[in-house]
Amino acid sequence: MPATAMFSTLKSRVGVGGGSQSSQNVLDNNPIVQYYEVGKVTATAGPELVWRIHDAYRKSDGKEVSVFVFEKRCAEKLHKPKRKETVTELLRGSVRQLERFRHPKVLQVLHPVEESSDTLAFASEPVLASLANILAFHQDAPSQAHQPATGASAQTSQNHPPPQPPHAKDYQFLDIELKYGILQITEALTFLHYSGHVLHRNVCPSSILVTKKGTWKLAGLEFTERMNDMDGLEPVSCQPWTSRLPKMAQPHLDYMAPEVQTSSVCSIMSDMFSLGMVICAIFNNGRPLIQANHSSSAYLKQIEVLEEQVHNALPRVPIALQEATVRLLSRESRNRPTAQLLSLIKYFSDPAVQALQFLDVINMKDPSQKSHFYRNTLKEVLPFIPRKLWFQHVWPCLQQEMRTQEVLAAVLQPIIHLIQECSLEEYENIILPAFRNVFSIPKTIQATVTLLENLHIILEKTPRDDIRSEVLPMLYNGFESTTIQVQSAALVAVTNVSEYLDETAIRRMVLPKMKAVYEKNSTDLKLVLNVLSCIEKTLDRLDRAQIIDEVLPMLWDVRLQDPDICLRVVNIYRLMLSDKKYGLSVNLMATRVMPSLLPQTVNPSLNLDQFTCLLEVLQEMLDHIDRNQRNKLKLDNMSLPSPERHRPLRHLYSSDNMHVPPFNIPNLRIEQRKTSSAEDMARKNSADSGMLGGWWFGASPSSPDSNFLRVNAFPNRRLSDNTLMTPKIRIAPSCASSPGGTPGGGGGGGLPIRRHSSIGPQERRGSTINLSPPTGGGFHYRSVSREGSTLSVPSAYTTPKKLPSLSDIRRGSMKLSNSHGKGYGMLLLGLSTIQGLGVTPWDPFSPGTSQTPYTAATRDLDSGARSMPSPLIGSFGQVQEGRHFGRTEPTLSHTWNHWKQQPPKTRSCEPALK
Repeated sequence: MPATAMFSTLKSRVGVGGGSQSSQNVLDNNPIVQYYEVGKVTATAGPELVWRIHDAYRKSDGKEVSVFVFEKRCAEKLHKPKRKETVTELLRGSVRQLERFRHPKVLQVLHPVEESSDTLAFASEPVLASLANILAFHQDAPSQAHQPATGASAQTSQNHPPPQPPHAKDYQFLDIELKYGILQITEALTFLHYSGHVLHRNVCPSSILVTKKGTWKLAGLEFTERMNDMDGLEPVSCQPWTSRLPKMAQPHLDYMAPEVQTSSVCSIMSDMFSLGMVICAIFNNGRPLIQANHSSSAYLKQIEVLEEQVHNALPRVPIALQEATVRLLSRESRNRPTAQLLSLIKYFSDPAVQALQFLDVINMKDPSQKSHFYRNTLKEVLPFIPRKLWFQHVWPCLQQEMRTQEVLAAVLQPIIHLIQECSLEEYENIILPAFRNVFSIPKTIQATVTLLENLHIILEKTPRDDIRSEVLPMLYNGFESTTIQVQSAALVAVTNVSEYLDETAIRRMVLPKMKAVYEKNSTDLKLVLNVLSCIEKTLDRLDRAQIIDEVLPMLWDVRLQDPDICLRVVNIYRLMLSDKKYGLSVNLMATRVMPSLLPQTVNPSLNLDQFTCLLEVLQEMLDHIDRNQRNKLKLDNMSLPSPERHRPLRHLYSSDNMHVPPFNIPNLRIEQRKTSSAEDMARKNSADSGMLGGWWFGASPSSPDSNFLRVNAFPNRRLSDNTLMTPKIRIAPSCASSPGGTPGGGGGGGLPIRRHSSIGPQERRGSTINLSPPTGGGFHYRSVSREGSTLSVPSAYTTPKKLPSLSDIRRGSMKLSNSHGKGYGMLLLGLSTIQGLGVTPWDPFSPGTSQTPYTAATRDLDSGARSMPSPLIGSFGQVQEGRHFGRTEPTLSHTWNHWKQQPPKTRSCEPALK
């Protein structure tokens, strides 16, 4: 707070009450007002609470202090002027004693005593109240059961209730505050006894001051006595309490040791008795166990029953402190523990108390001890220190240490914890005003790194205006540092606070600076990891051009041998694949990204999870490329003519058929899967031989499947017998004109085997089927496209003029089924069918004829003038009897050529009908 604001605040507080107004008027003549701006009275302390404590600020630097003022007119009721002067001298001497005994547990005097004709005044560290003020407030609570059980004390409390001090303070102590406060007073006595070699002689609530930091300080050194130099336990003579002296010139009777009043001697054990009485008053709602009301006789009566009073009050004392309290209040001084021994009991063995205790003496430690305490001890115990003491006791110490460069880095550790746990109001009102200067002042490297790495915690509660004006400039300056630790911390900070940065700052400030840092330190693995983390966090804030021109080249340049770096790069690519806005095209994937990632699939440093992540991203890239290229090729293929999109069958280019026009086997279609025995199959073949015409053409001319060869599966057959076997072709030995034939190569052993182009070499099987396209030129072939296949069949098959009826086919089959063999019927059926196509008859014996053998054979069979040779009949008989309708039948050209080679005299055909 500025000094002018402090002064105006203090002036507004002055004159709250008449007493305050009169005190302010009296102070006008005291020289202390030249140095301090004095405010209202907030507390009282000292013998009979004669010291009035004012809030004040030092004019030179605005430091908060407390000004103690003694108004001499308070002693005017003392009729003897000598007594009045005695009180003033006691108070003046107590201030000098405080200046002499400087200790963290003793009240610190900031300005020596100043005196005027009306007042005494001095300045000290800020004081909240005296312990007497705080305990006086608790005395108003109804606690008659807590009163001493003796009749004398009960009568005293009823007839003369203890007067409440004019400035009772409403303050509730925490358990840790009481524990820490009692320990502080014990340590103060240890210092006075063993270092100062003096006895306090007035340890009571009015001599104990609670500072605004929450620490307890020992004051009230008006009645100190020099102890025995040889042995502190040896008693020294002292003045007992007497009614002949003013009350404000004597120690508090209710807290006085019994040996002082009964034997006029005192020792360090007398101070320990007084401390035991203070402990009981604290846990007894502020009421002391002895309430003598300034009467020595009442005191002596109550001291006799003190043991019983202790027993009654003991249940309210913490268990760990009960034994020590009983011993402290023992009437025998040798049974009481010393201050050194008391501080070692288990009750005070609390890490939080020890941390608070170290903070009180932090100014006496060297920088290395301070750094270790702030970085380790305090940071660990802060969660166990009550929130009330964070800003009352801990923060003032941290605030002071922030001005020291040597320990600033260590002090920032507990400060960050306070910022993280405090409320927004506490941060803005208490911490931020002092913490704001840390952003701009010169700092050590370690302090800067600590601040940058925890910047996200600070920005969560810092106002936006302060972020832009104070915090972000410090962040940008971190990139320009010549120290790699600071640069790496700046990258970490950007990763953590990216949501507080706008897109303009990221594109124009962060990305160029980050790229420059990477180019200078591309071999540092930790820095490269931080750069990749920063890219991953800010990628969605960059525009497409920056990603393509700056980010992707940086990723291609990164060395991927380290598993962590490889995984970080893979995660960035995964993020780019999720949205097209990042500009990762399939061309970049195929030409730059995948070639850089594929070698890492055999990187032995990758574990299973990392390897799986890498493969997932590569597979995703392949899927993108696959979808893109397939769609592109489909669009290009749609512009080609339909026939050109289909590839011809392999047997069109077979070497076996190279001398004949191309010919394709008709398509096959299986209507159903049924089974039959071999006997049923043979019987069905002989009975339904008239179906050859339907088998040859597949169906009626009007059927849409007339171009398919239909294979009928038979019922009652084994499932394995339904396999459709590819036909094997045997060439008749007499068919010299047939392509692939072997004239004269026949014999009783069967015909040579000719493999179709679609048959594998492992499936050679003997067959009597002779299948080959005709060699004549009377038939022309036409390409017929059906479901993506190219078929070359005779044009006469595709456009018949007239097909025979079913009755004609059956009649011809019955006529030819006689004793000469079944070949007659099959040949006649095939030839008559061809004649039904409208082919002109041809005389094979007429010279100069040009008609095909098919028409000649048809004419000869119709006239009945020729005789079918027996080998041909036998050949067809084998076909009819040995093959069912799952096999391919012979062509007519082979039959005709075989028959025509016979001598003319033997070519007379037997009548088909008798």
